[in-house]
Amino acid sequence: MRILALSTWWPEPADNGSRMRIMNLLRHLAARHTVDLIAFTQGPVGEVQRDELQRMCASITAIQRPSRPIRHHHRVASLVLPEPASVRATRSRAMADAVVAAASRLQPDVVIAFQPDMVPYVLPLRGVPLILEELELAYTLEHYLQHSNPLLRLRYWLTALKHRHYVATLLRHFMAITVVSAREATLVRDLMRNYPIEVVVVPNGADLEGCLHYRYDPEPDTLIYPGALTYAANLDAMRYFLAEIFPRIQQRRPQATLRITGKHTSEQRAALPQVSGVELTGYVTDVHALISRSAVEVVPLREGGGTRLKILEALALGTPVISTTKGAEGLDLSAGRDLLIADTPAAFAETTVRLLTHPEERARLSAHGRRTVAERYDWRTIGTRFVALVEMIATQKKLTYDTRIHSA
Repeated sequence: MRILALSTWWPEPADNGSRMRIMNLLRHLAARHTVDLIAFTQGPVGEVQRDELQRMCASITAIQRPSRPIRHHHRVASLVLPEPASVRATRSRAMADAVVAAASRLQPDVVIAFQPDMVPYVLPLRGVPLILEELELAYTLEHYLQHSNPLLRLRYWLTALKHRHYVATLLRHFMAITVVSAREATLVRDLMRNYPIEVVVVPNGADLEGCLHYRYDPEPDTLIYPGALTYAANLDAMRYFLAEIFPRIQQRRPQATLRITGKHTSEQRAALPQVSGVELTGYVTDVHALISRSAVEVVPLREGGGTRLKILEALALGTPVISTTKGAEGLDLSAGRDLLIADTPAAFAETTVRLLTHPEERARLSAHGRRTVAERYDWRTIGTRFVALVEMIATQKKLTYDTRIHSA
């Protein structure tokens, strides 16, 4: 079977949650089928970033993602145009042409759009089943609730309604849509209840096989947050933690340290409260080694969507996790057994200090968390199920597909 895969992200290096998910699913697809990849890049793609993909895929095409800012005229035009401003501001003619040309040349059995940004580029294709991988609605549709300013709430509410209508119009062209959690599946099914679309939960996962090479061997009083500050939700989480939680921890454990891994700019570094005991490592090639040497991973997220690969990776390594309810949203984990939940600065600090000073509790959480991730979130199991879904969709008659689309 031949699969044309279109990706919002260049999957290598797999240094954020989106890239990790795309890379793992591509790896499972390529193990059984012929995969051709066309992906946006967020910068120059070196030889190292191409090597593994070239070994996996029959062909790879890199296209620079447009970085045009959303300007005032884009927002004004959104009052009358159906597409959101973000879609129109980042449209790529090079990507559109590459997709049409590849589909014509390769005659794929199925086309997979990894993430909604790729949806506009597959809509011109006809006679081939389409799958949208990882649709996320909850954050966009509920974002307006987070703002105390009534005008901002109204603005985000109107944006959410527009986005909901826009997404519903596009999704009817797909035969299957994957989401990361049951909550997201409910939202999509409600939105598309009048259309015969397969909605399947494909959760995020952890590389259990790779994590077996590491042993949880924590350095005393060490905390870690593996998340690039270039993502707004990560920056907000660390500003909150350093301003309101970490000083409380240091009052009782002055020697406590925090590592923040992942990319960041000088502006983002400057936006963090200046607190002692904090190390910003930047991008590291082996973040698993740092996580496994940390006593606790902290996940004080207050916004964002999806499910957190950083939590699953830490648990797979045996590193205990303390998270906010928001941070663990969408994960089938048991609070108190697999990880600890704390939603106020005082509770988060108290829980962290307790873990730092009670190795037996860390050992209990480590054992339970690792076992649960192995049972529910192993990429090997998730990838196999995803491949089975793709095979099922690809083998359905194209006549049925064309009739459904053209009569919608």
